[in-house]
Amino acid sequence: MLNRWEKIEDNKIKLEVEVAAPDVDTALAKAYRKVVKKINLPGFRKGKVPRRILESRFGPEVLHEDALEELVPPAYEQALEEADIDPINQPEFELVQVEEGKPLLFNAVVEVLPEVELGDYKGLKAEQEEVKIDDLQVDHHIYMLREQNARLVPRENEPAREGDLVTIDFKGYIDGEPFEGGEAEDHSLELGSKSFIPGFEEQLIGVKPDEEIEVKVTFPENYRSEEQAGKEAVFQVKMKQIKEKQLPELNDDFVKEISELETLDEMKADLKEKMLKNAEEQSKSKLEESLIEKVTNASTVKLPEVLVERQVDRMIGDMESYLRQQGLGLDQFLELSGKSMEEMREQNRPEAEKRTKANLVLDAIVKKEGITVDDSEVEEKIAGIAKTYDDQPDRIKGILEQQGRLPVIREEMRIRKAIDLIVDQAEITLVKSEQEKEQTKNKNKAKKESSSEKNVDENTEESEEK
Repeated sequence: MLNRWEKIEDNKIKLEVEVAAPDVDTALAKAYRKVVKKINLPGFRKGKVPRRILESRFGPEVLHEDALEELVPPAYEQALEEADIDPINQPEFELVQVEEGKPLLFNAVVEVLPEVELGDYKGLKAEQEEVKIDDLQVDHHIYMLREQNARLVPRENEPAREGDLVTIDFKGYIDGEPFEGGEAEDHSLELGSKSFIPGFEEQLIGVKPDEEIEVKVTFPENYRSEEQAGKEAVFQVKMKQIKEKQLPELNDDFVKEISELETLDEMKADLKEKMLKNAEEQSKSKLEESLIEKVTNASTVKLPEVLVERQVDRMIGDMESYLRQQGLGLDQFLELSGKSMEEMREQNRPEAEKRTKANLVLDAIVKKEGITVDDSEVEEKIAGIAKTYDDQPDRIKGILEQQGRLPVIREEMRIRKAIDLIVDQAEITLVKSEQEKEQTKNKNKAKKESSSEKNVDENTEESEEK
């Protein structure tokens, strides 16, 4: 087999492939045995038409399709391997010659990964947020757990307060006319959740069960429905029921009810450890993202459209999976958001281009550094996956092989090593987290206000003494 290749434009490669004449003759003979079974000609039994008569009657081309199906795919794959080419899309084939007793000649034009001009990726300067978890953060997390496990207790003859869950009937009017989507019965609403039109929830505070009130609001200018955007509306509202959240008492019994732990002190220690681990992972992730962005911005590469489109496909697919978990279909989401699929794809394109470039840059670092992943590392990775799902490594490996995921996992591990290299070689400065900066700012502000009040009091006392 003889193969030649040349770069014809940007990241497109043209392969000139030649398959030896004996292989061509074997494939044509095999094609004849397959095709002749389907042929009926007067004077011959079905499947017994001689090859020279078959080709004379229908032309030699009658055998070419089957012969090419036999010859082209393996020849193309071997040509890619010999030329060390990684295609990123399907090839365009051009048949040059197929004839008995002669070599098969064909060309294949295929798009490959583009060349990347790498910028600096070692010794980069970056900031990483320090990780601290204090008792106040743990207490807030415990409060949220109590919120999640709160009981809803009906309150009779008492006005609604912020935080209450109310059940209401309402009907809305614009310019005296009812409008679509402005009416509901037995609608549940948490006061203070800001899930309704601005100003609506506030006007329900102080209303008692069975009372009816008139609520006046103005729809936001950027409201999703153009017909209601910016317009004033009047809602006739009936308060049907008010339920108050009652948080469970914070004690060991509460801990036992929501976890496998025994005491409140155990839960606080466990939460602090988990929150610290989560915060460390977030801090590390932010650091990696900032370093990858610096390397990507410093590098130059022409993005192949096919890779960008695939990235958009993945992002839309991830969104569809998330929506499905929320009980919403992609078509429903598009209808609610008032966007078409084309607009959604275009909206995701800038991020897709950013991710595509980052992937290409990381792949270029992998190749430049000669980063590899051996079989033992892959086995260890599979063992970790199996442990996560409480399954056997051999069974997980079989599933991954069946899905064709093993090469993907190996590549992901190579990319992971490239990211680790960038981080290990970086000059990292630890800084306060945004949350800690805000807390410090608030403390300083409080001290300043306290000091200012103290000075006012002292001046007032001096004035009174005078």
